[in-house]
Amino acid sequence: MLELRPFCENCHKQLPYNSSEAMICSFECTYCENCAMEVLQNVCPNCGGGFTYRPIRPQSYLEKYPPVEKITYHPVNKETHALMLEKWKDINPADR
Repeated sequence: MLELRPFCENCHKQLPYNSSEAMICSFECTYCENCAMEVLQNVCPNCGGGFTYRPIRPQSYLEKYPPVEKITYHPVNKETHALMLEKWKDINPADR
């Protein structure tokens, strides 16, 4: 079950359960579309994987399976991420 984290981990933008711009990696690291694609260049700073849009949970399931309330906020270290980009940015996420 996806956690549906409520904020971008980098810029702290709100990403409610029904946000069409929430993006996740395979470990559910959650970023807004701008951070995932522009700032991070489709390379997750935690795992090196790529991003995909987070699915929107139907409202009928929100009471039984609510989004998490825990806030994960870890602004990206630009120097460390630059090293990851050198290694991964030109490789398709499926081939990393």
